[in-house]
Amino acid sequence: MKRSYRVAQVSTSGTLDIAERETPPPGAGEVLLSVEACGICGADAADIDRADPAMRPPRVPGHEVVGRIAALGAGTPSIWKVGQRVGVGRLGGHCSECVQCRRGEFQLCTNQPVVGSSCDGGYAEMMIARATGLVSVPDELSSEEAAPLLCAGMATFNALKKSGAEAGDTVVVQGIGGLGHLAVQYARKMGFRVVAVGRGADIADDALRLGAHIYIDANKEDAVGHLQGLGGASAIVTTIGDVQAVAALMAALAPQGRLVLLGVAKDPLPVSAGHLVRGERGVLGSMTGTPFQNERTLDFCVLAGVRPCIATMPLERAAEAVARMRSGQAKFRMVLTMTEKSHAHQ
Repeated sequence: MKRSYRVAQVSTSGTLDIAERETPPPGAGEVLLSVEACGICGADAADIDRADPAMRPPRVPGHEVVGRIAALGAGTPSIWKVGQRVGVGRLGGHCSECVQCRRGEFQLCTNQPVVGSSCDGGYAEMMIARATGLVSVPDELSSEEAAPLLCAGMATFNALKKSGAEAGDTVVVQGIGGLGHLAVQYARKMGFRVVAVGRGADIADDALRLGAHIYIDANKEDAVGHLQGLGGASAIVTTIGDVQAVAALMAALAPQGRLVLLGVAKDPLPVSAGHLVRGERGVLGSMTGTPFQNERTLDFCVLAGVRPCIATMPLERAAEAVARMRSGQAKFRMVLTMTEKSHAHQ
């Protein structure tokens, strides 16, 4: 095992620098990972901008991590072995002691770290992780493919499962980006009539290629009128943070339809109580999920042939990769690798 490893860390708020650190031993209930790939998520931007500049050592972002177990801490469950390929998502491992954990609601654990925010993440060659947060990665997925599925994949997969829609129903995916391009694929494979709603014609071909039956350019078309003409949407999964655009599209919900929120916005969502009550419509939020749910997501991707569209960059170009994500130029996910390679894969 190497005595030191490289990281991309937040030395000053909003910036990433490459640094060298001494390799730490894993503590009780922890593992040391040799990282192979780490996806870049929109939430990483906030982690980078809000990191405490006084923190020493500086924070390492990244929460879509795939690597191999390099060392086991004391008390690690026997299901995990040295050399095994595993993943870690946004939720860094439940405590098994709080009320939510005792209920089996591990995604709501109040005592788990938020990877890349409250603990160091995967923009690094090595990483310490709680064993309770580990996800087994199928052999059929490359590390680069699996990484974005640990957050963006599971978030959209779970949102569709919570939506209440059934095969044959009309399901809308609002926002065809890093999250939405996966949501469209999942929705098609689940048997829904998939309507993608975006802004601009440039994304139309991609949305249809990924599985949408219909693409609506909200800049030019009456999305609500179009959807009402189809009988309304049984579910709308929205990945955007524009609350006014989200609220406007809610008028397209069929009776008993559900709006599932994935995008986090600063402003309150304006909702018509009458529209909800009269049609028994619902609004719910959805987050990522448990390691078990993450494994179900990865298994579904293998079974159904769902893959993220990615471009990779080596760790030393982390700042460039994050800048590309921030600019919206990434199509659709950026992934850091710990080797000297960079390519696009769709």
